Order: sequence, then structure tokens, then C-alpha cells
Amino acid sequence: MSRSGYTDDCDNVCLWRAAVDSALRGRRGQAFLREMLTALDALPAKRLIQGELVCEGECCALGAVALKRGTDISNLDTEDPWELGETFGIARAMAAEVMYMNDERNYRKTPEERFEAMRRWIAESIAVQPEELTE
Repeated sequence: MSRSGYTDDCDNVCLWRAAVDSALRGRRGQAFLREMLTALDALPAKRLIQGELVCEGECCALGAVALKRGTDISNLDTEDPWELGETFGIARAMAAEVMYMNDERNYRKTPEERFEAMRRWIAESIAVQPEELTE
């Protein structure tokens, strides 16, 4: 099993994907994606690690938010998407999806390439708000 909790024998994949999509599109999920994008852009080194939230001054995408917020993550089970979802105020499905995208989808990438891939995925997942549209 991976840090995200995903496995190859996942039952009800369609229901799970619907939960992920709903979490990403929802108001809470969209606010978190925007916050995560801001946190990534604020990182002094444009690199993301995998397998840990924060380690030796470096972080994954969720870890960037924890650092920006000043969240104490020392007692968190970084492999528990339920606990991470609760800590970050997002759905478990979204926490698992972010971990999957950071760790597994981009596992062969360098930390710099992982940063670029995650930043692009996050930006593409943010819906444009009506007030952001210009004529």
C-alpha cells in the first residue's frame, strides 16, 4: 500500500473517482488548491520531496501548506489520508489524491520536475471564478 492509500485492487473505482472529483471541485477543495498553489510559489527552492510531508527543510505539496500555515505535523501519521484530510480541512479523497499525485504519479521525476508537475496539476484543477473572467 502507498502513502496515499491507493492500491491496485481498489473496489468501486468509479465511486472513488467521483468522490475525488467532487472534493476537488467543491468550495473547500478549490480554496485548498488555491492555498496550495500559493504555498508552492512561496517555497524558496522549487522542489518537492516524496514519501514525507516535511524532511530536513524540504516538503511535499501538502507539506508546503503545513509550512505556510505553521501547522505542527510532528505527531501526524503522514500515511493516513483520514488524519491528513482532517488536519488540512479537506476531504480524505482529496488528501489521498494529492499524496498520489505527489508521490506516485511523479515518482520517477526529480524533485524539481515533481514541483513543476504538481504546480501544473494544481493550476489546471482550479476552476476559474466568474469574477476572474474578463471580457
